[in-house]
Amino acid sequence: MKASNILMTVLIVVVVNLILYQLFWQHSTESEQVTESVYTRVADRGEVEEVVTTYPVQRERQSSNDDYQLTRSNAVTRAVMLTEPAVVSVNVIKTQIVRRYTNPFDNPFFGFFDQRPYRREVQSIGSGIIYNSDGYIVTNSHVVEGATQIKVILEDKRQFEAEIMGIDSVLDIAVLKIETDNLPTVPFGTSDDLLLGETVIAIGNPYAFLIKDSKPSVSVGVVSATQRNFSQDTGGKIYQGMIQTDAAINPGNSGGPLVNILGEVIGINTFIFSESGGNIGLGFAIPINRIIRVTDEIIEYGRKRQIWFGFKIQDLSPMIASYLELEDLNGVIVSIIEDNSPAAEAGLRRGDIIKKINNIMIRNSTDAEIAISEITVGDRIEMEIYRGQRTFSIEFDAIELDI
Repeated sequence: MKASNILMTVLIVVVVNLILYQLFWQHSTESEQVTESVYTRVADRGEVEEVVTTYPVQRERQSSNDDYQLTRSNAVTRAVMLTEPAVVSVNVIKTQIVRRYTNPFDNPFFGFFDQRPYRREVQSIGSGIIYNSDGYIVTNSHVVEGATQIKVILEDKRQFEAEIMGIDSVLDIAVLKIETDNLPTVPFGTSDDLLLGETVIAIGNPYAFLIKDSKPSVSVGVVSATQRNFSQDTGGKIYQGMIQTDAAINPGNSGGPLVNILGEVIGINTFIFSESGGNIGLGFAIPINRIIRVTDEIIEYGRKRQIWFGFKIQDLSPMIASYLELEDLNGVIVSIIEDNSPAAEAGLRRGDIIKKINNIMIRNSTDAEIAISEITVGDRIEMEIYRGQRTFSIEFDAIELDI
């Protein structure tokens, strides 16, 4: 009896183990099938086929790690890697003449000679981009104007003395040259089709004289606005059609590139609006299409060629407007016209009212200066003229001023 009980117990244990094994095997199979079904549906939506697996736990963990590594490298980091080697630091030494004011009671001449001029050297810094492999570098003119010494530091810490090849002070563009070759370059995009809100990257060397590092820094933002126009500043510079961005631009960023998500330069960072001097999200860049036009001319001709317009203008006053029976003060009046000039031969006359230049509305002389600032030798100039109660158009070619 005891032997039969023992045999029965053994049989029960065996049967239970077989049942448990069967249940476990079915559950494992269902788990693998569910995993295959889920990943197959993911693959059907267009994702990478290699993620389909029959080892859900181990493969899923490995896939998560791989995905994490991949997400660290994104469009921004790839754009920076493409552009960074061509961004340089521009170190400048300028000589300023200042006057020292002394206490007149300490001066035996009672202040007649208390303003003593003396020279002092001032160090400043900006950024730039390598324009081509021949050693040409583009930056802002305000970075290098008045410089007695310019040193360019590359991303790989190489240093070169730089020479100014040409400056367009009005448009705030300067072209430098360093004597080396096989330099890294950067791709240029276009500033004609920018999208509001598209991601942009500002690269440069802010406060590099404090950080002591030639590696550029990076800030990310968006295109906040385009075609921002500003009146001529006290330095005679004209900023028109500027790109506005909220990417952080700080002292030392001037001359550095503004890059799109493809790693293409779309502008040159130039100035900010700020009461404190620090970034508040109002930065402005010169469009790259303008940079290319000016830079190519300076490289080819060694200078920005001056244009012979052959006329002078002045703003309309209420008295002039009343005399000419004008409805408003919009436009500028031609005050002087040179004989045999391109404008004169096209039909422009003294007393004409210029209403438009190349489809840009002219309200005053500032608008006229802005309209002609980007014209280069060989461009076609079109003007809308008001004369004697009628409006008509004239055209002529921009030719170089013979100095």
